[in-house]
Amino acid sequence: MGACLAKTGAAVTMVVRPETLERYPRQIKLESPFDNFTVPIERASQVPAVDVLWICVKATQLESALRSIPSAETAGAMVPLLNGLDHVPLLRSRYGAERVFPATIAVESERVAPGHFVRRSPFCRLSAIARAKTLLGPMLDQLQTMHFNCPFIEDEATLLWSKLAFLAPIALATSAAGASVGEVVSNEDWRKQLESCVREACAVAKADGAQVDAEKGIAALVGLPSGMRSSMQKDVEQGNPPELDAIGGPILRAAQRHGIAVPFTQSLVEAVTEKAGMPRT
Repeated sequence: MGACLAKTGAAVTMVVRPETLERYPRQIKLESPFDNFTVPIERASQVPAVDVLWICVKATQLESALRSIPSAETAGAMVPLLNGLDHVPLLRSRYGAERVFPATIAVESERVAPGHFVRRSPFCRLSAIARAKTLLGPMLDQLQTMHFNCPFIEDEATLLWSKLAFLAPIALATSAAGASVGEVVSNEDWRKQLESCVREACAVAKADGAQVDAEKGIAALVGLPSGMRSSMQKDVEQGNPPELDAIGGPILRAAQRHGIAVPFTQSLVEAVTEKAGMPRT
């Protein structure tokens, strides 16, 4: 996000951990299927006064990242791109509901070195809540010239669940199997678990008020690049804490609230928990 926004001419400051500030480069290099470029950026260990604060950390890093925000007034608006649902009420409770504009992003990208990022997927879908159109519209128009797809979604439940109901099955299945998307889809047993997990997640999402279509979602997942690997799978393989509670947790908790059985989702969460060496809850 930082690289692409800077490329469009926006003034971008990357907020990094205090201990990494001095050695963090003053530029960002981005490689993608469409373009390779390097752009200058500012760096800081605390959020400066900004019009828009894009929160792009993983859910497991959110609390430490929020310590870099001096006060609620520092950012005119906050646009979180985190996975899951629970970060939105948390941010609103701390910084004010009027300041938080939920959005989601679907892309395979990876940091390979400080300031050096690789976008591996040909697609990048950045969806934002419709009430942010006046604020974000010009920026998203610019990003669409860089091979982003940037729709505005009227309903918040649909916005957030539309990603989670399909991210969670693919993240859980690839992580549990230790396999790429293509390997999961081509294996009869893993594909059954993947498709069943999608249907469970969509049933829960609909009960929570979202408009989602399980069969369309399955068709989209089957059509993903065969070598694609989820970030959760990469975290498990690298020994990093996966976003299991942020990605699988909301489905399990909402299923319990609505009295919906989700055995395949539960089984995959347990498999990833064991594989990652995490304590059972």
